Amino acid sequence: MKTKNTSMIKLKFILNGKEIELETLPNKRLIDLLRNDLNLTGTKEGCSIGECGACTVIMNGKAVNSCLVLAGEINGSEIITIEGISNDGELHPLQENFLKYGAVQCGFCIPGMILSAYALLKKFPNPDEEQIKEAIAGNLCRCTGYKQIIEAIKNTKIS
Repeated sequence: MKTKNTSMIKLKFILNGKEIELETLPNKRLIDLLRNDLNLTGTKEGCSIGECGACTVIMNGKAVNSCLVLAGEINGSEIITIEGISNDGELHPLQENFLKYGAVQCGFCIPGMILSAYALLKKFPNPDEEQIKEAIAGNLCRCTGYKQIIEAIKNTKIS
């Protein structure tokens, strides 16, 4: 009979600008660590197989599907969730533009969509439409048709 390895691991990483140290199972998914252990529920779980992008977070500057990242992989990393881009309760300019351009409808995909756009804008402050489409290609939206999302991203300037 096989037994599960329940050895805990110690993790140290930066989450939304704050140093975090904790113990967890090495095979716990990042999304579960964020939502269940750290109460950061802005990260949504959609498909659980990395296809929908609802669980997107920024890891070391890149947009990743948190449902595909195991806790053991984040040691020493910097993670940014949707909660981490606002400033003292003020919406980030990207969040403001999603509202301004009508890019928010049901809202389920929005945290992941915004974080994919955020990673793009950090790398390319003035992306063209093709770059925007490529950056959000892993994020599925069933409501907007993407036009408003692309406009919101195109018209956002961040530093």
